[in-house]
Amino acid sequence: MLDQALSIPSPWVAKWSSLFAPNSRVLDLACGTGRHARFLAQLGHRVVAVDRDIGALSAWADAARPRVSIDVQRHDLEAQAWPYADAVFDAIVVTNYLHRPLFDSLLAALAPNGMLLYETFARGNERFGKPSNPDFLLEPGELLQRVLGVLRVIAYQDCFVDQPKPALVQRVCAIKAASVPLVPLGL
Repeated sequence: MLDQALSIPSPWVAKWSSLFAPNSRVLDLACGTGRHARFLAQLGHRVVAVDRDIGALSAWADAARPRVSIDVQRHDLEAQAWPYADAVFDAIVVTNYLHRPLFDSLLAALAPNGMLLYETFARGNERFGKPSNPDFLLEPGELLQRVLGVLRVIAYQDCFVDQPKPALVQRVCAIKAASVPLVPLGL
């Protein structure tokens, strides 16, 4: 049952991706099995799905062509240079993944009016299992602080979830304003 739940898109991603412009170019970073890449491609978006292990997603993407657009790319985001230095995306989705050195590159890769949907584990999650390593857990308010002053925050949560398994998470939905200067609110 847990495996089936992990193939369903995160409610956070499902809710806020409804704001993506039609036919958006979307980066699904550290896509894992590709649940969000598949979901977004089925909505008509052009998805770049990147992970260091693309086995599960490659088979699905090959079988689904030409009905959906998923560009599956194998890349070790932690051991290799950022592969999208010259690319821009209308949206970037990151779930259940944290590698702090990528934050600046992620934000730079957003197009004007591009949206970041980020959801991952927070400090305290070690009580519920993995991840428990502090390197993979956000500090209180860390995700919000990473985007303030760079993106306009639409929604943010630092909360407990019980589905698909009990966990402490932080989530943000934020937009890169095209022309309006952003001023942190000092929250």
